[in-house]
Amino acid sequence: MDMFSEVRKRARKAGQPPGTATYTGNKTPVKPVITVITYDADHAHEATGTRLEDCLPEAHKPAGTIWVNIEGLSTDVVTQVAKQFNLHPLTVEDILNVEQRPKIEEFDDYLFLTLKTLSWHPKESTFSVSQLSLVIGHDFVLSFQEADTSLFDVIAERLQSTSNQRMRQQGSDYLAYRLIDSVVDEYFVVLEAMGDQIETTEERIIKTPSPQSSRTLYRLKRQMLLLRKGIWPMREILGHLLHTEEKIITDFTRLYLRDVYDHTVQAIDTVETFRDMLSSMLDMYLSSLTNRMNEIMKTLTIIATIFIPITCIASIYGMNFTHMPGLRWYYSYAVVMGIMVLIAISMLLYFHRKKWI
Repeated sequence: MDMFSEVRKRARKAGQPPGTATYTGNKTPVKPVITVITYDADHAHEATGTRLEDCLPEAHKPAGTIWVNIEGLSTDVVTQVAKQFNLHPLTVEDILNVEQRPKIEEFDDYLFLTLKTLSWHPKESTFSVSQLSLVIGHDFVLSFQEADTSLFDVIAERLQSTSNQRMRQQGSDYLAYRLIDSVVDEYFVVLEAMGDQIETTEERIIKTPSPQSSRTLYRLKRQMLLLRKGIWPMREILGHLLHTEEKIITDFTRLYLRDVYDHTVQAIDTVETFRDMLSSMLDMYLSSLTNRMNEIMKTLTIIATIFIPITCIASIYGMNFTHMPGLRWYYSYAVVMGIMVLIAISMLLYFHRKKWI
């Protein structure tokens, strides 16, 4: 996950006029999949294809609500949808700029939101971040997903399963709420997995700190920055939806948006808690290294201290003088070795009494 990709991708648009439809995402050709679900309290119809005109009903404003979900972005498809639903050129530009900061904008006939969706990958033990753009009109919702995901599959299935449910009986604003709620719910899946990684890393640092632990810590800190960057603006977006005077959002839906707002605040608090834990773990890791180094130095110092008097005795009797007392004594070697051993034992007992070892 590149921390500075936003800057590099934004630089591609340097010199272009405002409202220019330029896709800033992956340059690998993609084939967007368009799903159109038209529904009301009694009926629901789904059509899937790669061209908008093949999926839309005869009139793009039928009785009820229409949901157009696009998985995978391309300039042609987004421009086509924008023309069909009279979207502003700046909206088209923001949809195609996949490094957009999460935000909300009000236009005459619709609300425009950009969100960050998270997907956890168990095999790699990491997550990916992609952009979701929502356009909420009086009787339609447009969702533009940067990547092909299964994030909204459950919602699509429920819309067609039975008419005895709240989504079929409410309007476009409630559908938008359900989409936002799915995005926020996925945040907690990622946060739970990240929490498990942080807990495992903490146990490893306490038991056996190693350079691998430091690399893991720095990777987790970078991931926390990405999470914070994606989740924090959601609070502003939902706060705006709760207090806006825009008639697209009904009082009925605002009650449910308040619940999503609470969940978002909880996710933000969790991210901040994890960041504090990682900072504390880094300090703990550095302290563990210092303590370990101190233990090594203490051991070496004790060994060196024990050998100082022994070396002194050995150096004195290693001098090549002719007349030295005890040189020709039969027991001199055993006595000197015994004195050396006695000195070493005495010093060890003294260090133990002082609790230095």
